[in-house]
Amino acid sequence: MKRAAAVTLCSIALGMLMAAAIAPHSYSEQFREAPDARASRQLPLGADPLGRDRLSRLLYGGRLSLACAPAAALLSTLLALGLGLAGGLGGGRMERLVSLAADLCLSLPWLFALLAARAALPLNAPPWITVAVTFILLGSLGWAGPCRMMIAAVKRHRTSDFTLLAHSAGCARWRIAAVQILPNLLPLAAAQFLTTAPAFLLAEANLGLLGLGVPEPLPSLGGMLRELENVSALPAHPLALAPAVVLFVLVSCFHLLVSADEYHV
Repeated sequence: MKRAAAVTLCSIALGMLMAAAIAPHSYSEQFREAPDARASRQLPLGADPLGRDRLSRLLYGGRLSLACAPAAALLSTLLALGLGLAGGLGGGRMERLVSLAADLCLSLPWLFALLAARAALPLNAPPWITVAVTFILLGSLGWAGPCRMMIAAVKRHRTSDFTLLAHSAGCARWRIAAVQILPNLLPLAAAQFLTTAPAFLLAEANLGLLGLGVPEPLPSLGGMLRELENVSALPAHPLALAPAVVLFVLVSCFHLLVSADEYHV
């Protein structure tokens, strides 16, 4: 099952990364004579209400989401790894401080803060600036949950025989962290990355549905989902569900890649 999920995820990612070569049209090209057009040889998935090719926008939008969501997940995982090492090895006041910061971050309604920060951006801000700010905010706010698991894992490894042996041999604390403990945290960090990446894909989709995601004319999976607000038009244009299907497959593949043993700390 994991192999099938990995092959499916890689195939979709490869197709979307080659959007410039595969897409039949530009994501912003409009066919003004064919708004809401049905599927045809020229428009394999039909056209949206503005006459833009859905397949081209799906490829380009998926490429954007698949590039930015894992990048935000990587930022979140690195923050959790660094703060988890600092709190777990520091012990005492440092551990309490990091744990308190994580608990505070988890207890606050960051979704509303994210919405407020996104809405505060100028309307004339360049699209790529908006994309970068959105996903940097997502990555900066998603570290708390993984950090608590990192602290627990560091505390367990801190009392392991190999760590105590290195400490008795006079190894510096930074060397113990880098050589003895960090390699043992990498499987947990990988599991957290694979768990956080689909969460950020869904977060971008939620922002897109609210009109606060990736701005036009740049496409994204979340932005394309706004077309589904017109439920009455779905029977006539069922291919408008393609972004939702792709998002479901991507999130499912990410979760299938995380096995139970990778969660063990």
